[in-house]
Amino acid sequence: MVVEVPRWTNAKMEIATKDPLNPIKQDVKKGKLRYVANVFPHKGYIWNYGAIPQTWEDPGHKDENTGCCGDNDPIDVCEIGSKVCSRGEVIKVKVLGTLALIDEGETDWKIIAINVEDPEAGNYNDINDVRRLKPGYLEATVDWFRRYKVPDGKPENQFAFNGEFKDKDFAVSVIKSTHEHWKALIAKKTDGGEINCTNLTVSDSPFCCSQECAKATVDAAPPGKAANPIPPEGESSRPTSVSRHRAEASWKELPLGK
Repeated sequence: MVVEVPRWTNAKMEIATKDPLNPIKQDVKKGKLRYVANVFPHKGYIWNYGAIPQTWEDPGHKDENTGCCGDNDPIDVCEIGSKVCSRGEVIKVKVLGTLALIDEGETDWKIIAINVEDPEAGNYNDINDVRRLKPGYLEATVDWFRRYKVPDGKPENQFAFNGEFKDKDFAVSVIKSTHEHWKALIAKKTDGGEINCTNLTVSDSPFCCSQECAKATVDAAPPGKAANPIPPEGESSRPTSVSRHRAEASWKELPLGK
């Protein structure tokens, strides 16, 4: 996987599929850099979050399992190992299972995986191992994806299979399917719309370019500048107001919270 967002951080970084060579960039909405809110009790992203290269959730293909079309992005990965990875890091992972998020009417598979270099990786071979060895982690994952857009005024997300995780074999079949969609995309057998398919490694792709062309693209990028200060909503350790209200309501229901 390619790590887009290290665990515990808030900046919504993602592979920019419409840009040449698909760099990792922070998402922008209404002229502002995007951050995910801290939805109580979570701080930022609760896994190393990223994507599997050479996959594509085709927006023109209705998934037979979810009844919804793809979200037009590479397939997402939640890496659950102990190491906090670096943005842009490429790591080999062991697939354990998957969750079928329905994000604003689109299929958005979330692969659950662990870094093969993790000291505990040998103990994890399927989704039930996560449930057994990291109790509460899968439930927290569902809760995170269900509510992370609520602070932005959006409704809670929905899931296929009633929010139940599917096993390793199912996850691998989903990955293989999205890889086939990617192969059609990179071979120009499918219309990718605004997706930029320029690449250096798929020699029989009509979008394949030379090292010189790629270097020219990188050199033409604007130079880096000093980063702007991170806004309060970006890296705050406090939960959002929506989250605080929910937490306070829950606290009042406890006997010791009177």
